[in-house]
Amino acid sequence: MSNDRNKIIKSIEKYFDDGEFIKDLNLLIESKTESQIDNSLETLNNYFLNHLTPSLNKYGFKTEISDNPNPKAGPLLIAERIENKDLPTILIYGHSDVVVGQEDEWDRGLDPWNLTIKEDKIFGRGTADNKGQHWIIISSLQHVIKETGNLGFNCKILIESDEEMGSRGLYDFCASRSDDLSADVLIASDGPRVDPDKATIVLGSRGLINFEMSLHLRKGSHHSGNWGGLISDPGIILSNAISSIVDQRGQIMIPSWKPNSLNNEIRDIIKKLKISGGSNSPPIDENWGEIDLSPEERVFGWNSFSVLAMDLGDIERTQNAIAPSARAICQLRYVVGTNPDDILPSLKKHLIEKGYKDIKVRPSRMSSMKATRLDHNNYWAKLTNYSIQKTLGKPAAVVPNIGGSIPNDVFMNTLNLSTIWIPHSYPGCSQHAPNEHMLSSIAREGLQIMTGLFWDIGNDLPK
Repeated sequence: MSNDRNKIIKSIEKYFDDGEFIKDLNLLIESKTESQIDNSLETLNNYFLNHLTPSLNKYGFKTEISDNPNPKAGPLLIAERIENKDLPTILIYGHSDVVVGQEDEWDRGLDPWNLTIKEDKIFGRGTADNKGQHWIIISSLQHVIKETGNLGFNCKILIESDEEMGSRGLYDFCASRSDDLSADVLIASDGPRVDPDKATIVLGSRGLINFEMSLHLRKGSHHSGNWGGLISDPGIILSNAISSIVDQRGQIMIPSWKPNSLNNEIRDIIKKLKISGGSNSPPIDENWGEIDLSPEERVFGWNSFSVLAMDLGDIERTQNAIAPSARAICQLRYVVGTNPDDILPSLKKHLIEKGYKDIKVRPSRMSSMKATRLDHNNYWAKLTNYSIQKTLGKPAAVVPNIGGSIPNDVFMNTLNLSTIWIPHSYPGCSQHAPNEHMLSSIAREGLQIMTGLFWDIGNDLPK
């Protein structure tokens, strides 16, 4: 049995080393699946029709491209390979859409729609998020089938094409197709490893709520010389209101925004982690965030507030005038142990208590994903770590939840699944920015990990 496992892993290594992985991935990268631009639905559909469907059909998967319940959002692909109804069923998730290409902002010689390899970096839009990651999974499944003739388990795949727009329609789709998507566990790849050199198992994600704070005081702007000191300034008022939410080092000041879940058990898990984004990442500001927490606890065990954008006047053509209004788009990332239904109500109450009763608060675009966290003692979590250690000779880092947000709540809460995420990217990948890339070393290791895991699920489940 161990020889068969080693043979399959050697086969997937050869697939990468011979350049076939890059060749296949480039076909996916060439498809400009930008869900954030208008008139993208045809391109999003063609990605499924021309690329994923033939690849999956070839290995015995039945496929279906379904319209999104939200008519403004892209389609979803369901694939299914049922070998025996008595076998465990794995659900795979990924997303085919990418953020806008930002073609003019990439470094010279780089093209977001054509893979370029420089040293250990594979450049291209979607390499990290998420085409490279879901292709690692699909090609690993294919190699197990190719080498053994079967998986040894049932497999379902769900690929959406609207994740970069907030996964519109995904929740309704999964609720309406829950029988078709029923499984024993979700296994997916998205987001970064905690460290480029450390395989990582993620058990959940921080939740996300984006909201707008706005203040409108009067019609039109007024000369700052004639009216300065006589009429209130919305920019100053809004800035002070925001500064009442956190202190000068970003510590949260609203009591109900502080989670109650950072117990000793979670602290012990986080103590084993060390954040490292690689050479592309900014240095960690030790004097930012909750003062009594380690950097790792601030990301994986606590909540964080951010100001994403502010709108006041025209900074390129500044006038000597007091603006009539100001607004800011803000965000709270939150862990399990925070009541998501109380986030905005408690903010409104806080603002009134601080004297900012005229500031309006409302959810904004891509406003909400719920926090999730699987018990680290879960059977599938232990199996995954067992398999990775068997493949690499060392255990993976186990993260209670990533610092970012993924639609994990739809799988955990709507479909009632255990959820395991195995990321094949790293924090310095320039995701959502020019020069997006994945590391060749992580991609190759990701293929080893996923192929070994799928072989173990089908052939060597520990009792």
